[in-house]
Amino acid sequence: MIILTTANANAYDMNLILIFIFFLTIIIFLSNYKFIRRFLFLLNPEFIHHFTFSLIKVKAKLLPTFIWKIIYQLNNKKLERNLFGITFKNPVGLAAGFDKDAKLFDELSMFGFGFIEIGTITPLPQEGNPKPRLYRLNKDGALINRMGFNNEGVESALARLRRKKTDIIIGGNIGKNKITKNIEAKNDYLICFEKLFDYVDYFVVNVSSPNTPGLRELQEKGPLTSILNDLQEKNNLKNKRKPILLKIAPDLSNAQLDDIIDIVLDTKIDGVIATNTTIERKNLISDTKIITKIGNGGVSGKPLKKRSTEVIKYLHQKSNNSFPIIGVGGIHSAEDALEKINAGASLIQLYTGFIYEGPALIKKINKLLLK
Repeated sequence: MIILTTANANAYDMNLILIFIFFLTIIIFLSNYKFIRRFLFLLNPEFIHHFTFSLIKVKAKLLPTFIWKIIYQLNNKKLERNLFGITFKNPVGLAAGFDKDAKLFDELSMFGFGFIEIGTITPLPQEGNPKPRLYRLNKDGALINRMGFNNEGVESALARLRRKKTDIIIGGNIGKNKITKNIEAKNDYLICFEKLFDYVDYFVVNVSSPNTPGLRELQEKGPLTSILNDLQEKNNLKNKRKPILLKIAPDLSNAQLDDIIDIVLDTKIDGVIATNTTIERKNLISDTKIITKIGNGGVSGKPLKKRSTEVIKYLHQKSNNSFPIIGVGGIHSAEDALEKINAGASLIQLYTGFIYEGPALIKKINKLLLK
């Protein structure tokens, strides 16, 4: 027999209330993402990111597979894309940065993504930059982040990838630790490449984040060619090589983009992801005082849309369509995705648009592509 004291009874009642709120949140999340977004956006962005992870995990356990398929997924052979020797069930992927530590890729795959990119992963765990380091600009439909490659390290990600349950295509976005000098950076990329090789379907070399001091210097022709050649050398020794892509910044000049084209062709890597976040603040409509107070960081979302599309179009045309491009930056609607594809992208990725518009965006894009 259990005897409840007043204190225990109060705690019991509080637990019931919390459970009720949690399940109510799940129901609302299923039926009306924009409604729950109003609540979520009142709280700290990084806290909400982790809270959403818990929400999706619970949702994955509660919802039968057929419900996921009805609500979110659109499966059609016409959506398939064959690139790098990989068959993507549809061209809509999740960009790196959302599932940094490979904690949620199985659950996220249920939303209908054609592929998911984990990372950026570094050899050693690192905390990243001091908090707060993630900000919303609601008027702009944008985020500013200076996360700084916060992650639990390659061994931690590896342990989770070994327990993969679904057939979702996984990309491994790899970077260098903050403490690693640029002259030794290639070693960090090689370590991640070797450890993840058997557990990801393709690799992305990230030298374009603005949030690790000196990292973007590795986009220069000399150091970047050296890193990619070393990775290709290791890659070509494997029984079956894995595709290697390069993620570039939107802030490169046309002359620098010409260098990128030369590097891709010279090193024979498999493609480019265009683009990472921007350090530009020109297109923002949010209060200047707020932006100044936030300080440094990369902008993602709607303000990035035009420039990322320009970069895709330039690379596509100037290289004479010599390599595939994955387009990312400012995709908040199906029309935005189509714009990227018309500019020359073979696949597209979501991040900020996924946060602002919700998981229904994936199906909307695929529906429009079928037309």
